[in-house]
Amino acid sequence: SLDYSIPVLVVDDYQTMVRILRNLLKQVGFKDVDDASDGTAALAKLRERKYGLVISDWNMEPMTGYELLQQVRADEQLKDLPFIMVTAEAKTENVVAAKKAGVNNYIVKPFNAQTLQSKIAAVLGGE
Repeated sequence: SLDYSIPVLVVDDYQTMVRILRNLLKQVGFKDVDDASDGTAALAKLRERKYGLVISDWNMEPMTGYELLQQVRADEQLKDLPFIMVTAEAKTENVVAAKKAGVNNYIVKPFNAQTLQSKIAAVLGGE
């Protein structure tokens, strides 16, 4: 079963999306949710605290979600961290690139709590 007590880091430069994700995560059962507005801020937080899951948007400035994923996978301390990428467009080459870079799962906007929960469960080995 899923461990809902793990800290989750939401990374998105769009505050509305951060709010939506926070609400969906709470609906699903996660209580400990932090956020960062871009990849650089996210990396700083990831090095300060042990998170159980990262949910990151793809399109951000100055560091994209894809670049963040590459940085996380290249870091000895962080390389095994479960990472879910959120994107507005499901371009095949993006999905392939993210998979090659080591993403655990992929969510295309718009999505609901159900989709979010099933993607998280698939990554964290829950239900």
